[in-house]
Formats: sequence, structure tokens, C-alpha cells
Amino acid sequence: MTKPRGSTPKALRTREAIEAAARELFAINGFDRTTVRDIGVRAGIDPSMIIRYFGSKDALFAQVAAPDLHLPDLGAIASAVIGETLVRHFLDLWEGDGVGGGMPVLLRSAASNDKAAEQLRKMFLTQVFPAVARVGPPETAAMRAGLVASQLLGLALTRYVLMVPPVVMMPPEFIVRTIGATIQRYASGEGLVTNEPGQEV
Repeated sequence: MTKPRGSTPKALRTREAIEAAARELFAINGFDRTTVRDIGVRAGIDPSMIIRYFGSKDALFAQVAAPDLHLPDLGAIASAVIGETLVRHFLDLWEGDGVGGGMPVLLRSAASNDKAAEQLRKMFLTQVFPAVARVGPPETAAMRAGLVASQLLGLALTRYVLMVPPVVMMPPEFIVRTIGATIQRYASGEGLVTNEPGQEV
């Protein structure tokens, strides 16, 4: 039986070398400033092999990206400004120095790339969920974290991936105030209706 392409020991070593080089360079230079040629040089292979194995730089990033969101400790922040704090943090993450374009690439890739989708789910479970769980009723932690993530990812999708003009043109402080108010309600669980009719958190 013929082995599928990329499953021989040599091919696996090549893939591992590419992934290791890409992970290092993306972490140092960000997505935009890392080229396929740079990755090939770091891995000691012809850059064309990267396209052969992964198809594109976007797909390679989706394979190796594991962004640390560096979320603030929401438990140490005044409860009234949690929403604004989260939105400002993510705007800094997406638009600040050294952003590198990584998060929009990961979000864009998630619709068609299983690895990218898995990375986003992992970020939610290991970073967003624990942060939000600390600031509201424990029984609604998963629901509250999911709502917060839906708002933040929706903002990222419309502002950085789809580039919907009205959203792109919104000043950061306007986004912090308006979307922050919604995330504030989600994170705290204020007025959140549970599965039981007539009951609210």
C-alpha cells in the first residue's frame, strides 16, 4: 500500500522543521514580517517545500499559531469597567505595536482550516473562559464566556477580516464605550436569562 504524501519519516522531519522554524519566526517578527523564504532559510529547506506541505503562509500560521492573549486579571479590576477593559485590551492586541496580523489571519483561516478553528477553540477554553468565570456567577460561566467571545470575535471579523466600512471607521474609544457596555453585561451576567422560564441571573 502506498503511503500518503508527507507520511514518510523524511517528510515528517521536514514538516517538523518547517513548523519549528515558523513558530519561532512568527513569535519574533509577527505574521506580516515573516516570509516563506525566511521560514525556509531557518528550516534549512527550499521555500517551495513550504507551499508543497502547507499550501500557503496563512495555512502554516494556522497550523502553528498559539497566541497568548495576555488577558488582564479581571478579578483585580473594578467590576464596572470590566467590559471596557476587555475591549481596550483586544484593540491593543489587534492594532498595537507588534500586532503582526496574526489574530485576523487565524480568524480568517478558521472558517476553512480545522487547525485554525481548533486554535480558536483552545484559546477560548484556556484563556477567555477562566478569565470571565472569575467575575460572575459560576453556574453561568460557560454561557457568559461564550457571549463575550461571540462579541469580540464578531468585532474582529467585521473590523479586520471583512473590513465592513462603518466598523473600520469607528474610533477605538467609541468601540471601547459601546461594545464595552455589551461585554460588561455579558461578563457580569447582569440580566442574563437562564433556561428556566421567568428566571434571570
